[in-house]
Amino acid sequence: MARKLPRKNVVIVGLGWTGSILAYELAKSGLDVIAIERGPWRDTATDFPPSYSQDELRYAVKLDLFLRPEQETLTFRNNGTQTALPIRSFSGFLPGNGVGGAGVHWNGQTWRFLPTDFKLRSHLEGRYGKGALPADMTIQDWPVSYDEMEPYYDRFEKLCGTSGKAGNLRGEKQLGGNPFEGWRSSEYPTPPLKQGLGATLFAEAARKTGHSPFPQPASNLSEAYTNPLGIKMGQCTYCGFCERFGCGNYAKSSPQTCVLPALLRFPNFSAQTESEVTKINLDSSGKRATGVTYVDSSGEEFEQPADIVLVCTFALFNVRLMLLSGIGKPYDGVTGKGVVGRNYAYQTTSSVSVILKDKTLNPFIATGAHGMMIDDFNGDNFDHTGLGFFGGGYMGFGQTGARPIQTRPVPAGTPKWGAQWKKATAETYQRACSLATHGSSYSYKDCYLDLDPTYKDRLGRPLMRMTFDFHNNELKMSAFLTERLAAIGRAMDPAEIALSPRKGPYNSTIYQTTHNTGGTVMGADPETSVVNRYCQSWDVHNVFVPGGASVFPQNHGYNPTDTVGALAYWTADAIKNRYLKNPGPLV
Repeated sequence: MARKLPRKNVVIVGLGWTGSILAYELAKSGLDVIAIERGPWRDTATDFPPSYSQDELRYAVKLDLFLRPEQETLTFRNNGTQTALPIRSFSGFLPGNGVGGAGVHWNGQTWRFLPTDFKLRSHLEGRYGKGALPADMTIQDWPVSYDEMEPYYDRFEKLCGTSGKAGNLRGEKQLGGNPFEGWRSSEYPTPPLKQGLGATLFAEAARKTGHSPFPQPASNLSEAYTNPLGIKMGQCTYCGFCERFGCGNYAKSSPQTCVLPALLRFPNFSAQTESEVTKINLDSSGKRATGVTYVDSSGEEFEQPADIVLVCTFALFNVRLMLLSGIGKPYDGVTGKGVVGRNYAYQTTSSVSVILKDKTLNPFIATGAHGMMIDDFNGDNFDHTGLGFFGGGYMGFGQTGARPIQTRPVPAGTPKWGAQWKKATAETYQRACSLATHGSSYSYKDCYLDLDPTYKDRLGRPLMRMTFDFHNNELKMSAFLTERLAAIGRAMDPAEIALSPRKGPYNSTIYQTTHNTGGTVMGADPETSVVNRYCQSWDVHNVFVPGGASVFPQNHGYNPTDTVGALAYWTADAIKNRYLKNPGPLV
């Protein structure tokens, strides 16, 4: 029997970016808020001090900050004819664990989606014809527009102190910024990061080949900054320990450095860590949530009553919690009916390895979002007529830190060990770099999430099953982008260059990105979406799913975090200004 706790106004499942933003906004409004987090408490000063936070073996290899499969895992298959098997070691993607979630270990790459991304299906059908898209491609328009989201992008970037250079200020193109970006109401909060030699050489080659390079927008701060919550942040030291690491310098934006110090001042906010929410509880009608049930680390079960439930976990686990709670109709990959689990998508990346002839790049001087990019081949920024695919991505030179264990570039044909390998490593380390493309992943009828019929977790609940593979559209796009990037790489006058376009089938044991999207899609039609334009459940009006990229109808050619943060603010405003005044469906 679960122990029943005193009622709260709001219970938040997960305390990452979205959970912390919503907790702050709603606690500031006077609501009694509790956040329940599966992992441990994490704090910058005690968990990521510079004395040991830059430990590649502990954090990058042994993955100290990440979820363990024994806590929660899922099963995977490429298609419906296969039997899905459990993922017993996370490697293809790396879900975070603990307070801050993926906001602790991310790189800080902070991109806005294009205006046309928000009306993707109608835009592509309008430009190329209704019969141009593959029949099994299930992309759809977002129920919000770029113009509606712009103020919320601005708020999140100011929260983070994002470094960059605007390319479009209120409709006026700006020299040095991204000429393809949507309009911005203000300049970035802090100037661009300083660029190293490799990024400078790439930018020169990009200009020679007719492109417009610009500094990557980064939530690794170029200078000291105080955000709108009054929290002071430091200047990036270019240590190269961003990806998979916490930042002990208070220079990489995270819930710990941007929100939690202000949130913890509210006496009406509390957090319950190392406790897993097992289900959202519903009343007898099934149309209203009464709170959640969770289990703590000792195995004791609790019921937390609440007026509003906010599902703010990692994208994949948002979907599983909705399925386990019976909220929304589960998606059927055979019939295409149902919504929960529909439109799962990923990311489509590739690379071009370059070894320069006589340059010393100092690749260890880096941040998680350090480099020069081009956007000429993202979204529909270029004509897709006759190419055989849709979508695209940004590309460029990104220097995220050539850490010594995992960074050992050598020329082709070098032995994999021994004296020759050691000699080649020493000679090549300073001259090698990797150019990268970061491409879209559109949604399809046969790519989805559901509950596995065989495998269960330690609590006896079905694991979630992922069915996913790359489609020809994405593989053709990757080949196209990789060749365009290689043309710029050749203009850098390399001693050696090697292309690695994305190949199928998708392999869940090889890391690509942790950008899992979809499954609780937001939309204008309950037949094709789980939540409405305010991230509110169509079926249970006091349940909102603002927690990350699970609401994306498909994934675009950018990192998702800026849009995730913007949606958190968008949902917070809808709850404060509309729902609390008249609880019920907002659409």
